[in-house]
Formats: sequence, C-alpha cells, structure tokens
Amino acid sequence: MFMLDHIWIILLLPILGAAINGLFGKRFPKAAVNSVAVGSVALTFIAVCELVREFWSLPAGAIPWIRSYYTWMAAGEMTEHPFRIDFALQVDQLTVIMLLTVSLVGLLIHIYSTGYMEHEGGYYRFFAYMNLFMFFMLTLVTGANLAVLFVGWEGVGLCSYLLIGFWFRKKSAADAGKKAFITTRLGDLAFMVGILLAFWTFGSLTYSNMFAQASRMQPDTMAHAGVLTAIAVLLFVGAIGKSAQLPLYVWLPDAMEGPTPVSALIHAATMVTAGVYMVARMNPVFSRAPIAMYLVAVVGCITALFAATIALTQNDIKKVLAYSTISQLGYMFLGCGVGAYAAGIFHLMTHAFFKGLLFLTAGSVIHALGGEQDMTKMGGLRKKIPVTYWTMLIATLAIAGIPGFAGFFSKDEILGAAKSGPHASLWLWAVGVFAAGLTSFYMFRLIFLTFCGKPRFDEHHTHVHESPRKMTIPLMILAFLSIFGGWVAAPKLVGGIDYFDRFLQPVFTAYAPTQVVSEASGAPGVSAGVQLLLAIVGIPVILAVIGLLVAWWFYIKNPNAPKKLARQLHGAYVLLWNKYFVDEIYLVLFIRPLLWISRNVLWKVVDAGAIDGVVNGTATAARESGGIARELQSGNTRSYAAWVVVGAVGFTMLLLAFLGLAVR
Repeated sequence: MFMLDHIWIILLLPILGAAINGLFGKRFPKAAVNSVAVGSVALTFIAVCELVREFWSLPAGAIPWIRSYYTWMAAGEMTEHPFRIDFALQVDQLTVIMLLTVSLVGLLIHIYSTGYMEHEGGYYRFFAYMNLFMFFMLTLVTGANLAVLFVGWEGVGLCSYLLIGFWFRKKSAADAGKKAFITTRLGDLAFMVGILLAFWTFGSLTYSNMFAQASRMQPDTMAHAGVLTAIAVLLFVGAIGKSAQLPLYVWLPDAMEGPTPVSALIHAATMVTAGVYMVARMNPVFSRAPIAMYLVAVVGCITALFAATIALTQNDIKKVLAYSTISQLGYMFLGCGVGAYAAGIFHLMTHAFFKGLLFLTAGSVIHALGGEQDMTKMGGLRKKIPVTYWTMLIATLAIAGIPGFAGFFSKDEILGAAKSGPHASLWLWAVGVFAAGLTSFYMFRLIFLTFCGKPRFDEHHTHVHESPRKMTIPLMILAFLSIFGGWVAAPKLVGGIDYFDRFLQPVFTAYAPTQVVSEASGAPGVSAGVQLLLAIVGIPVILAVIGLLVAWWFYIKNPNAPKKLARQLHGAYVLLWNKYFVDEIYLVLFIRPLLWISRNVLWKVVDAGAIDGVVNGTATAARESGGIARELQSGNTRSYAAWVVVGAVGFTMLLLAFLGLAVR
C-alpha cells in the first residue's frame, strides 16, 4: 500500500516540476523544460495508476482511505471545543475518477503544448504555471477536509489568472486574467462564509465528521430552510463563480485570450469542474437541503440553455467552445441538482475527453491558419488537415449526444434523471432537451464553417499544414476516449448494469437521508431490445439529429440562408450576437458605480482627505512647531539668559500658586 500511504507524492511531483522550471527554466533549453514539465505530470499519472491499483484491493470497510500527515492549524486546545485541522488526504471512488481524469487529460495537454507553444516567448514560465495548476487541482480533489480543498480551490483561481493573462503585454489578455480573478473572488467570498458556517455547525471541516453529524440531523424541507440549506447555498455560490454559471459566467468567454492549451486544461478537465466536484463531494449536506438542490438544478438548467443560445451566433471558434463549456457545466449541475450525482460526475469525465479534444483541435486549426480564429475566414480544411478534421468531428458527435459516443451516455443519464429521478421536473427535462438540440446545431455549424465548403482565406499567403505528431497524437488518444469513454454505462441500455454508477454508488449512498435506489437497471417490464430502441431514437437523439440537419441545410446546402435569417430576425440576432448585453449591463450597474465610489469617495475623501490628511497634517504641525522652536536657537547669549530668567519667574509663580492652594 505504498501509494495509498504516501498520497502526497502525487502532489509533490507537479509542484517540483513547477519549482524547477520556475526557478531555473530560463537557463534551460526547451528540451530540458519539456522533460521537467511533461515528465513530472507523466510520473504523476503513473503514480495515480499505481494508487488506483492498490485501491482496488482495499476492503469496503477501509474506504474512504484517509491519511493525516501533520496538524496544520490548531487553536483553543484547552477549551471545550478546540479548533484543529490536519493536512489530510483521502481516496475513495470519487477521488479515483477525478485523479484519473485530471492526470490523464492534463498529461495529454502538456504533451500537446510542447508543440503548440514551441515558438512562443516565456516557454519555461508557461510550463511552470501549468505544473502549478496541476498541483492545486490534485490538492483540491484529494483533500480530506474543506480546508485542504479550499487551498486547491484558491490555487486554481490564482493559476487561471496567471495562465489566462500569460501574454500579459497584450491588454485584452491582461484584462481577461483580472476579470477571471475578480469574478471568481465574488463567489469565493460566499464559499468562505459557507466553510465557516459549516465549522460552526459541525465543529469540524473533515468530511467524515461533517457527514456523520449531518446524517443525524433532521433534513430541511422546501417549506423550512435551516442551517443545512444555508451552508449548501453558500457553497454553491462559490461553485457558480468557479464553474462559470449564471450570473458569474462572464469571465470564461474572455478567458479565451489565453493560449489554447490553457483553455483545454482550465475549461475542460480541471478548474471549471471544481464546482461540480465540490457539490458532489458535499452530497450529504445538499441531499438534506431540497431548496439548495432545486437551486442547483435550476441554475444549471437555465445556464445550459442561456449559453447555448449565445453560441449560435458567435464566429470566434474558441468563443463558441467557451459558451459550449458553460452550457455543458450547466448539464452537470442539472444532474447533481436532481439527485443524479453519479450522472453529473459521469458527464464531467466524458466532457473532459471531448471538450479537451475540441479545444486542442481548435488550437490545431488556429495553428494551421497562422493564428486565425474567425470561422467565417476558414472553410475547405477537411482535406488539408485530415487528422484535425476527423478528431474534431468525433468530439462534435460526442458533445451532440449521437448514440455510440461518450457524450450520449452521460447526457442521456442526466436527462433521464431530470425526467424520472427522485427530484425530477418535467420543465427541467424539457429545457435540457431543447438545449441539447441547440448544442448539436452550433457544434455542427462550427464543423461546416471550419472544414467544409470553399476556402474563405487567401490560399496563396496562408500555408495550411497539419500539426506535428506531438500535437496530433494527444488528439487521437482523446478521440478514442470520446468514443469509448462512456461505454462503461452501455449495458444499462439493454437492462444491464451501469458500471460507472455502481462504482460511485457508495460515495452517494453512505450518508443518504433515505435509501437510494440504484438506477443501474432498466425500466421494469420492458425488454432489453425496446429499452435500447427507446434510447437511440429518444427525443434527445432526435433533436440532436435535427440540429445536425438544420446546420447542414444552413451552412452547406444554402450558405446564404443564415444572413437572410439574421436580417429577418434582426432584433433576436443582435441580442444573441451581443451576448444579451450582460457585460454592458454589469458595466452600468456595478463596475462604473464601484469605480466612481472608489475614485471619489474611497480615494479622494477617505484616503487622500482623511488618512493622508491626518498623516500630512501631523507632519506639517511637527514641521511648523520645529520652525518656531528653531527661531529660539539664535546663538545670542543675552537672549538665552533672558529666556532663563523668564522661565525661572514663570516656574516660581506656578510654585507659589500651588502653595497658596495647599494652605487654603
């Protein structure tokens, strides 16, 4: 049980890579930087595989496997309720899924980056940040208490700022980094309050202690919101910021200013999924707070539709994928909100495969066109960069939910739970299904504009070329996972076992308020063949196919139709093109008033007027009194003698006055 006893090694490897490249990488050749950066993540993945192998041999009673390495914070040891937090790590089924996903996808993105960033400045700095990001994300998912999770939570926020603003000499990139950092801080404020309220309620931040106490508490109801609801809502607000949900989603589209591998790492497999992981991890609290559960489902569902509608009109290939990410995160929260935590995590995993692939193939397209990101200036690339085309097509089929691809299985489980699960709602299901149809349309719009038709760029000045093997091999691996990564749930379609759900079931039933019925088996009384038929010709699949056909009709069959429709629906088109003017509304309602208050009240009145006034006034008074005293130092002996006489007379008069008062 070497790795289980030394889980910290998984965290140590990437932080060592970050330290070595960060401190010495400027002097290294690029080959050495690659060896340190990619090698540390490769060793991390190997260590994770060994940990998973050892985990399989554990008896059920030993899970979760928790290791405390030292006391991190301690206070009030002599009081009745001492405060103690250990640096402790744990491994259970949910940790295993997250570790495998983060380390594998992270490794592939690191390999891809060695080709994509080869000619960029700050090469060593980029990989130092990437390794640091891996360290914080792995810390987040292995922590055995909310305090360790919070370190990883804030760490990925810091690294997102560094990576999004990597090209810091470019104003738009620097502004995007600051926007991401500040926006997520708004959610993190509520998250911190939620952690403090959890400690006040449970007297501990360790998961096992909190969940054991929560299981003995009376669950809240829709008519009565208690402390459990307050904790869950506050934690979820933090997830809204970190996972870019309404209304704090605005940072993620701007984050596309960073290098494309950053988009793949942050917005596919790691940072933005932290909120989903946290909700799933805290399921014993959320499951006892139905108001919070409903809030999670509603926010996720509305965000999925909202972002999908914006993606319909965007022309920047990375912006389309950014809004797609926001929408798919909404699906994950929808799954968690209706009680299908395993389905939400399942979609998190499959999304890491196909969305990571989409971002990397988008980077390959941009690389082939010399930096061009506008899809209206692409076209005709299918035969020029075939590996990129076929792998991106596979990822598109997966995200659209076409049967047989990874996204079909996970999205089908979420929509199934929204329709017939323990917290089902017909309107949530209907909105989710409609958003699925929109997803298919805008993703195939991306495929047709980018790869089909005639080239809309200058072929004489643009040398289109396929990416090198160190970029295409990660694409092929992710394409394989985008096809077969969801097949662990395939037996459920014919009345068998959903192995993914069964694997995660202990995490979500150990502290469940009521007996949770496994969703692994099919509907009773329905044959396996009928179940399979209903799954592959169900409404979500039908809408996905319709979305594909509509996109084909608009962008292949009648390429002038989109412009005509935009003119006919001018108001709606302008609204979607300008992203519902949300950034402009925030600018008027929040940013400008805050800047005015900061400039005219906090700066001019409080800082310059009050604080500086006191400091400067004290200095002025000291200077003036010193000037007066300096006048007394004339160097004239007669003047000094006169002042001595005046002082003596004054002192004598005071002494006589005090004596007179004493006699009376």
